[in-house]
Amino acid sequence: MDTTTEMKNTETKVTEEQAMAHVKGLLEFIGEDVDREGLIKTPHRVINAMRDHFSGYNQNPKEYLKRTFSEVEGYNELVVVSDIELHSHCEHHMVPFVGKAHVAYIPDGRVLGLSKIARVVDAYAKRLQVQEKLTAQIADAIQDELQPQGVAVILKCRHFCMCYRGVKKPESWTTTSKLHGLFMNNPSTRMELFTLLGMGANNG
Repeated sequence: MDTTTEMKNTETKVTEEQAMAHVKGLLEFIGEDVDREGLIKTPHRVINAMRDHFSGYNQNPKEYLKRTFSEVEGYNELVVVSDIELHSHCEHHMVPFVGKAHVAYIPDGRVLGLSKIARVVDAYAKRLQVQEKLTAQIADAIQDELQPQGVAVILKCRHFCMCYRGVKKPESWTTTSKLHGLFMNNPSTRMELFTLLGMGANNG
């Protein structure tokens, strides 16, 4: 996503008062009494929650990847940041999906601060998303900005739109991956990653 697309979302065309009116309308739509005590402040609370849930629209994830370190004694082996907690919302039903992100890369002279990887995951996750797209966005951003020898992103998530509505399968998980460079082209490198993550051939 380019900078123009990143930044246009900060220029909202709907005021806070209008947004709260929309929330109030939805409460009325489902049959609620919007004037009862428990719901009087709900529209305000919902808007504040949405600011947090979708704060990624006000961030450019690639900015987190611009500061790197080159004094790493020539380190050019696997770097894995695993089990990054992920909270996002499905763009089809606006309900949560949650899980873990595993992000790996093989440096080519430059490394990232480890916290920056988690920030990139959050910045993309805190938007309306599709898991497949989210996986690709994280991997592509790291590949584009860092130009490492390889990047791998694996997400394993549980989707509330599948757990608690529709087909109602609460125990189901969705796993997606996006690979670049050596992880795509070198089977032994790919297997090293999967082994470290406990995702070998016998583990699915």
